[in-house]
Amino acid sequence: MAAPCGARIRDRLKDLTAADVKVLTLVGEHLGHHQRADLASRVRTGNVPARQTGRAGRKKRLTAVSSSRWAGAMTRVSEDQYRLSMRCLIDERAGLRCRIRKIEQRLAVACGHRQGRVRGYADRAERWQKQRHLSKLQARLAVVEQQIDQGRPSATVGGRRLARTRHRLAETGLAETGWRERWDAARLFLTADGESGASHGNYTITVDPADGSLTLVLPEPLRYLANAPRGRYRLSCTVTFHHRRPEWLDRVSAHRAVRYDIVYDPARDRWYLDASWSTSTTPPPARKRSGRPARGCSPSTSTPTTSPPSSSTHTATPSANPTRSR
Repeated sequence: MAAPCGARIRDRLKDLTAADVKVLTLVGEHLGHHQRADLASRVRTGNVPARQTGRAGRKKRLTAVSSSRWAGAMTRVSEDQYRLSMRCLIDERAGLRCRIRKIEQRLAVACGHRQGRVRGYADRAERWQKQRHLSKLQARLAVVEQQIDQGRPSATVGGRRLARTRHRLAETGLAETGWRERWDAARLFLTADGESGASHGNYTITVDPADGSLTLVLPEPLRYLANAPRGRYRLSCTVTFHHRRPEWLDRVSAHRAVRYDIVYDPARDRWYLDASWSTSTTPPPARKRSGRPARGCSPSTSTPTTSPPSSSTHTATPSANPTRSR
């Protein structure tokens, strides 16, 4: 098993005022709207090399409505989401091909018979159901292959499962207002990538380790809400990470990159701050080999080395096979 390549910790933002919640909601909705538009633009570009994605132009347009660092985080998230969606499509295609091949092998055998290691279906009813299922799998495979060829995967910000829940609220026992709160919370964007050399490892969302104060940079259209210098907003709560706090303190004190995510949980009506960073991965220690040779392998025939006798004291060594003197 590979060693973890990063760490992620969480702390609750307690005692937030109504003004703090309003600012976080406005910033998250504003950035989320532009990030979804950027993701749609990235999907329309298709599967092209990294230099042809147009990220620089998209980041320049996003900087005008946010800031350069917010824009960098949004374009980075869009690229990661696109690459993940493409990998999911490729994995789905492999799974569909395997299922189709398996059903076709069993359909080639008559009902109730066996051909080698392949067994046919039990009766004609089951065989007919599998034929219908095979047609559905082939139709889905055609759609997946078309999306892969065009380089345009389908991505739902907020989760496809939650989006489908909207059409069956009665089955899930969820009211429309409750679904709307979850949907809006899942589509907020409050992610700030870390930056080595910046103040405490992150300039966009900064946590001061001395007093635990939390400040964030407001987008350009929301600068009128600032209550701190340089267009920043300071929350009334403090942050105290308990889990892996020494590691976090070492990074922010040395101004090493730390990524922050502000998350809202509508079910509990709580706000959280997640801190994450990459760690150096060291390979696991090599497993010691036992002295006994493996089965089927001959032991090594290495010639032992003997040290030459000392010149000062020379002791005669008797022969290994002494001969009896006559």
